[in-house]
Amino acid sequence: MPEGKREHPRLILHNFISPEECKELEFIHKSCSTVGYRPNVFSTTLSHLIATNSPHLLIPFVSIRERLKEKMEETFGCEFELFIEFTGLISWCRGASIGWHSDDNRQYLKQRDFSAVCYLNSYGKDFKGGLFRFQSGEPATVAPSVGDVIMYTADDRNIHSVDEVTDGERLTLAMWFTRDSSHDEDSKLISRLSQCASHEFPLPLPASTNMYWFCPHQDPNRNIGFDICVARLHLLGFHVHSLQDNDRSLDASDQLIGPIQIAKGGEMLTRKFTNILHSLQVVQFYHWKASELKTLKVEYDTVEEVKAMSQPQLQTINALNAVFLPDKGLVTTIFGYSCSNGEKKDSLNLTDISSVVTSWEEYTCKLLKELLSSLPQWKTYQTIHKV
Repeated sequence: MPEGKREHPRLILHNFISPEECKELEFIHKSCSTVGYRPNVFSTTLSHLIATNSPHLLIPFVSIRERLKEKMEETFGCEFELFIEFTGLISWCRGASIGWHSDDNRQYLKQRDFSAVCYLNSYGKDFKGGLFRFQSGEPATVAPSVGDVIMYTADDRNIHSVDEVTDGERLTLAMWFTRDSSHDEDSKLISRLSQCASHEFPLPLPASTNMYWFCPHQDPNRNIGFDICVARLHLLGFHVHSLQDNDRSLDASDQLIGPIQIAKGGEMLTRKFTNILHSLQVVQFYHWKASELKTLKVEYDTVEEVKAMSQPQLQTINALNAVFLPDKGLVTTIFGYSCSNGEKKDSLNLTDISSVVTSWEEYTCKLLKELLSSLPQWKTYQTIHKV
């Protein structure tokens, strides 16, 4: 039904996104996100993926964006009228909330006509709090459930809020749509992809360090807070060892943009990663694919791959933690979930990393191949679509 015929134009779609698609987007967010636009919120934009040399990670979004746009046009009776204005992964952690507002409530947001919020995990199972509420109309309250989508007009007919998250991390894919072609996200992304797309294997490159530094209540004091990349590795039981710790000319934050190793339980993986984002992508891929990877039989020499940690290495790890994780309790408060049993974290071990790296590289190459084969058509039609 056309939007003008309803007082509060909105639609809830159950199981619109598959569980596997949700898990893949969760992997992307937890390995690429930066500190977000609101307190205790973290975000991953498509332009950020391109800027950090991970353009291939746009591919998992393509089909979802296309399906959502088609459904939005069908639902609100505006076929072939809409452009995607923004696409981003957004997570709300303990303490995050937002009061009553419409999504076009600022002058610089007036181009937004429609909104879609896609839930990548579930209320009660993965987080507490974080209920979505409409100020008027039905349904009044939405309890996020994995794979569900809410679609609604971005104007004051759908004023809404999000309750404070009290535990865990609430994961969403947020999209806005516009009738104004000058705000088309696709053309901007294609322009950036045209400048940077390469056949070389894409190792991730960190953005500026302040984009990864979380401060509670946005406190500028760098001694209060943590680096979210180091923190996400810590939550899965891994520690970071910099191979540049002897270079006294380097600022502490620079040690994460050079070669590093990871450690766990008194042992060190001898394999070197290019930087913190490289190691984080591999470990988060491991977390995502752990059950599948356990069935793979990859031959490698664990004696060569994993060694007992030396005292100097332990000291380096402790020194880095003092800088990047000065308050580990704060990490658990923001990212942790009290109902988690920790079994999956404990099942991740260093000896499996060699097979993980191989699988992560295969996954990356597959996405890169699809990106490079799609880009000529994207350029021709100036839309990002399934080729």
